[in-house]
Amino acid sequence: MAAALSWEAADGLPEEIANLLGGSPELLLAIPEHKVALPGGRRESQCDVFALARINYETVAMAVEAKVNEPFGPTVGEWMANASAGKIQRMQFICALLGLSSPPPHDLRYQLFHRTAAAVIEAKRFKTDQAAMIVQSFSPVHRWFADFQDFVAVFGLEAQPDQAVTCRLPTGMPLIFGWAVGAQEFV
Repeated sequence: MAAALSWEAADGLPEEIANLLGGSPELLLAIPEHKVALPGGRRESQCDVFALARINYETVAMAVEAKVNEPFGPTVGEWMANASAGKIQRMQFICALLGLSSPPPHDLRYQLFHRTAAAVIEAKRFKTDQAAMIVQSFSPVHRWFADFQDFVAVFGLEAQPDQAVTCRLPTGMPLIFGWAVGAQEFV
């Protein structure tokens, strides 16, 4: 609910996301509860918000995961316990897409993997210049930030609240990660 209120109140991107991206980003399109199909199962990755934005002369496809107090769900190890062939296929696909070894560390949160994959898949579909996975956190104590930091570390990056970090995918496409601290007025 906090994310919906912040996006509705914004004239374009919510301020914390615009600041994180820098360069005077312009919102082109925002879709709430956007589903992105992944191989190896029937359940899609559902982004709280999927957005296309223009930053200077480039476009970015952005998957936004909004959080207040709820966790990122099961770890990779928990999700892969007694894994079906479909789950194995899905994890291999996600890791190949993101340029990571498969399987990834079991203590990382699976939701961060599939949400990032959703951003990259949609960046390819919409032929954008960049992909981004942004956590829009409304937790005043940055609850679950450590899970996000650990996830971003597998890309060789160090996450900080309200700062974007970028790596390059095997395709050469820049992939942006960010933890945007949302305004408490929307909680």
